[in-house]
Amino acid sequence: MSKLTEIFGELTFTKAIMREKLSREVYEKLVETVQTGNTLDETIAGDVAHAMKEWAIGKDATHFTHWFQPQRGGTAEKHDAFISYSDEGNIIERFSAKQLTQSEPDASSFPSGGIRSTFEARGYTAWDPTSPAFLLETGRTRTLVIPSVFLSWTGDVLDLKTPLLRSLRALNDAGLKLQRLLGNRLAKRIVVNAGPEQEYFVVSKKLYETRPDLRICGRTLFGAPPAKGQQMEDHYFGAIHPKMIRFMEDLDHELYRRGIPAKTRHNEVSPNQFEIAPLYEEANLATDHNLQTMDIMKKVALTHDLVVLLHEKPFAGLNGSGKHANWSIGDNTGANFLEPSASPLKNVNFLLTLGALMQVLGPDFFPENHVRQKST
Repeated sequence: MSKLTEIFGELTFTKAIMREKLSREVYEKLVETVQTGNTLDETIAGDVAHAMKEWAIGKDATHFTHWFQPQRGGTAEKHDAFISYSDEGNIIERFSAKQLTQSEPDASSFPSGGIRSTFEARGYTAWDPTSPAFLLETGRTRTLVIPSVFLSWTGDVLDLKTPLLRSLRALNDAGLKLQRLLGNRLAKRIVVNAGPEQEYFVVSKKLYETRPDLRICGRTLFGAPPAKGQQMEDHYFGAIHPKMIRFMEDLDHELYRRGIPAKTRHNEVSPNQFEIAPLYEEANLATDHNLQTMDIMKKVALTHDLVVLLHEKPFAGLNGSGKHANWSIGDNTGANFLEPSASPLKNVNFLLTLGALMQVLGPDFFPENHVRQKST
């Protein structure tokens, strides 16, 4: 296996590649957009598109796609080739600023929560520059994947990424105001980090194909309890089976190539249940990486004659699979507002942040307190 640091991010349009292929002025403007979440300067879109295309084609990419997260869950994509006609009518490879920043898929068959009529079919994907583009290996070729938001032609939100980006902006605005009131002049932006742990079950592909319920629903609908379940509590953190280690090694390898910082792997509570956990990243990127992780897990498992089950409760009588969304909030200086100091007198930031979160999340996360308050 190649050295980790040599392959990490080789399929991702990283800052290092941007610095190499873009002029200093364009690079600095793009990095500012990534760090602040502000609107992209349209004057640099052409340069970025050209650099991205040259990098992708240099790695054997033939197509590009705007990759978005529809309200049905999961991800969606439509692949377009880089080919176009030249003025002389010849086929050339071209990728314009408009193709980078916006695409127009049919939105009529995607859920919208009833906010528009189905005949209003037009939808738009728009590039999210805060999440890096990457390469998807599709058979004999590769596809340039551009993380995007998805909107209707009237501006209605049709995806799950846009609400996340808006919530991050709201937290940034409110958080900076709070920091100024506390006398913090060093914070320039609020940073929300996440580290979603991903639990999953693995079953034999041969056995999986004999179960219509697993193939159709991703979970069992009937069956008998196993002779041995999780009663002995001997699977959790137990020695990982050699077959699973081989799968996990290949999984980590593919994740590292995408620049996904997989950190921890271990047996979970139930038989054939496991977990993978990454290092913390900014929340938007962590979400995109988790979606990629689930997709890569399924593909790698098939090469080992295994099938990954991501349903939250695939088997009755056994623990289900969760996605523990470890979450923190801080600022660009590296401060973590949810980390108390050793001195109670210096915990004002921690107490204010914790109190604000409890005020907002209280009724949902502490329903018994909500009922008690109502009754009094």
